[in-house]
Parts: sequence; C-alpha cells; structure tokens
Amino acid sequence: MGRGVLTAPRFHPLSLSLQSQLHPNCSALGPNPHNDSNSTTWCSWAPFDGDNYKELFGALDNAFLVAYAIGMFISGIFGERLPLRYYLSGGMVLSGLFTSLFGLGYFWDIHVLWYFIIVQVCNGLVQTTGWPAVVACVGNWFGKGKRGLIMGIWNSHTSVGNILGSLIAGAWVSSAWGLSFVVPGIIITAVGIICFFFLVEYPEDVDCSPPLHHTACDEDPGGVTTSEKDPEAVTSNEGPLSLSGQSSVDHHSSSPKEPAEEPEAISFLGALRIPGVVEFSLCLLFAKLVSYTFLYWLPLYIVNVAHFGAKEAGDLSTLFDVGGILGGIFAGLISDYTGGRATTCCVMLVVAAPMLFLYNHVGQNGIGTSIAMLIICGSLVNGPYALITTAVSADLGTHESLKGNAKALSTVTAIIDGTGSVGAALGPLLAGLISPTGWNNVFYMLIAADVLACLLLARVVVKEARGWCGPMARQRGSSVQLTESVMDGK
Repeated sequence: MGRGVLTAPRFHPLSLSLQSQLHPNCSALGPNPHNDSNSTTWCSWAPFDGDNYKELFGALDNAFLVAYAIGMFISGIFGERLPLRYYLSGGMVLSGLFTSLFGLGYFWDIHVLWYFIIVQVCNGLVQTTGWPAVVACVGNWFGKGKRGLIMGIWNSHTSVGNILGSLIAGAWVSSAWGLSFVVPGIIITAVGIICFFFLVEYPEDVDCSPPLHHTACDEDPGGVTTSEKDPEAVTSNEGPLSLSGQSSVDHHSSSPKEPAEEPEAISFLGALRIPGVVEFSLCLLFAKLVSYTFLYWLPLYIVNVAHFGAKEAGDLSTLFDVGGILGGIFAGLISDYTGGRATTCCVMLVVAAPMLFLYNHVGQNGIGTSIAMLIICGSLVNGPYALITTAVSADLGTHESLKGNAKALSTVTAIIDGTGSVGAALGPLLAGLISPTGWNNVFYMLIAADVLACLLLARVVVKEARGWCGPMARQRGSSVQLTESVMDGK
C-alpha cells in the first residue's frame, strides 16, 4: 500500500515503504543488537530476528510482487466485465483487510512465516484490481488531446503515496510495528467506501459529453488519416465511447445504457494484437525493473555509500519520488505537444543511462549534489514509467482499430502493468544477488535494463518519426506546387 494510500488508485503493500526504513535499520544495527526480548521492532521479532532476516524479507517482497504480476493479467479481464465502481471499491476494501491482517500478526503475537507470506500473496492478488480500474475510469473521461498532461499530474498520486507510506510506516516501525499496517489498512478501506458512493465511471452517467479519443484529422504513425484508412472508424457509434462525438452524445442522451447494446469486452489475445501493446509492455518491464530497484535498495545504498543514518537515508530517498512527480508531468506535457509517446519515453530513457552512471560516481559528494541527482534520476526513470502506465495505456485501450469499443481499457492496462510488474519483482531480486559484488555492478545492471527498455521502443519510434515526416513532405509538396502555379500564372 506504499503507492496511493491516501489518493486511492494505486496500492502496493506497505512493506515496500516499510522495508525502506527496516533494511537500513537492521543492516546498520544488526538483528536485535541489544538482545532485548521486550523490543517490538522487526529486528527482534521471530522469525525475522535471525541472521537470515534479509532472505525472509525478500521472501515477503517476492510473495507480493509475484502474486501481483500474475494476478494483473487476470484482473483486467474481470475489470472489463464488472462495474468498475464495484470492482475498484471491493479491491480497496479487501486490500485494507489483508494489510491490516499483516499488522494484526503483531498484536496476535504470530511468529509463523507462512502466515505473513499467505497474507502477502492475498494482498498482491486483490491489489491488482486497482490500476486497471482507475486508468480505465480516467481514460473514459479524458480524450487523447491533453491526456498526457492530465494523467501525468494525476499519476503523481503514486509518488505521493510512496512518500506518505514511508512516513506512516516510519511512525511506528521502531515501536508497535503492527500499526504501520493497521493504520493504512483502515485508511484505504475508508477511501474504498468513499469511492463506492461517489465514483462516476462514465461522463454519460452524469449527462456529460464523452471525450473524442480520435478525430477525422488524426494520423496514425504511417501518416494515414483515420478517415482515409477506415471511414467506419469515425462514423461508427458503437460502444459507450464512440469515435464520433455527436453520434455518441445523441445515442446516450436519447436512451439509457442497455447492457445488450454494449460491445463485447476484448479478449486477452485481442488486446495483444493492438499495435504497440507488446512493445510498450516489454519496455515497461525494464523501466519498472529500474524504478523498483531504487524503491527497495536506494536507502540501503545511501547508508552504505554516503554513510547517512537510517532515518536520514529514508528521508533522502523520497526525493527520488519527488523527481518522479516532475518527470511524469513533464513526459505527459511533451508527449501531448509532440504527439510522440514512444519518442518521449525513448529520449528520457537515453538520458537516464548516463545520469545513473553519474549518480553512482559523483552523487554522494555532497548533500546538494545528492539531492539534485536524486531528483534528476527520479524524473528520468519514473517519467517514462508514469507515461506508459497512464496515457499510453489509455491511448492503446481506445485505439482506432477498436472502432469506439471502450471495453479494452482495463485489459490493455492490465497487460502492460502486469508485464511491468515482472520487472518490478526481478529488479530487487537481481540487485540482492549482485550487490555483494559491489554497488557499481548493480548500477551497470540498471543501465543495461534502461538501454534495453529504450531499444524495445525502436520500432514504435520509427513509426512516429514517419508520421511526422509524412505531413512535412506533403506540406513541402503543396508549397512547391503553389509556387509552380504562381510562376505559370506569371
């Protein structure tokens, strides 16, 4: 629940942010350094009080992340077929339940590892209801024109949730650690209840006009307009989000939504066939690998390399999320202006690689340098991650090939984020295996993942470049033709 605890949509287990405080504490002090049987910290709580505490924490993390990654591919399918309000609210309430059950292990004096692992697995599964549902809801409300900027601002809730999760966890991590889970569990349950009563899935539900996801002037990456390729893609008024704004408004204003008239939800394989879904999914795998490695390992890296205290390292690491907020907004703004989502991601990933190298070598030379480099790296790493999981997912979920069928948003979002979650599970695991050989090798791994993420978008970037060149060539041709006509007239 580290992400989006108070802003609702994106939830991850509080253990993610809690580990940011606990790993440095245990690493710096050792497990139960004072051998105090009355201590209530994790470092003295069986079965986490032994020398293998890192492996046990890793098992908890991976239990959640693997369950989350697997469940995400299934979640989107249900999200297309169930009312999003019920689906999201139910998932939030269940997330609060399992998060609280984890913390209640402290008050119930539970020392069985399998209890915590089972709760983590259940938590990972129910939290997959969150991201596909909220991206679908926001995508239903906003068209493609300003979607990048709007979703970039909206997506800042993930970084805000990380920061709040760390602060909430840190409040009780050295005393009654169970409250670090119970309190956020109560919070997200309350927000889930609010969503149940007040969330509006479609603009049409409150007599608002639906957004235009495509217009007759839209060009695909090959430079062919939508109307030239498929006139039906513009004139069809199938589904709740028609590509023809006027027809859709008339349709929904004249009669209420009838389940029989709604288009069928897209299949998993059908979603994979949407152009760009596979490329962006694989790109997110490596982008999320880098992001989540920082999320898990940055505080420990700061403790070991910059020699800050555990609390100072945890506080300083939140600047990476501050950079993520700025990067997500910047990526959305630039991609709206240029129309190149893949190109924006690719450029930021290219610049991120040398910045990661510089941070490892000069980022700890002073507090000012460290702050600046963390914000820059957070912006460049999380910017593409935020853009792909929000605006890109919504764009592909309302792709022109679907002819107005909005029953793909949740499935496409789930495929993209589910693939990325595989990277989220692999990154911290690989970092744990590589870190004993030196932090330099960890950063080389992150840079390699960053480069691979960029390369996987090469084909989409080329298509976008061709789309830009097409209008320019036609414009130049029109200018030449106009000049020749003028000359002939003379």
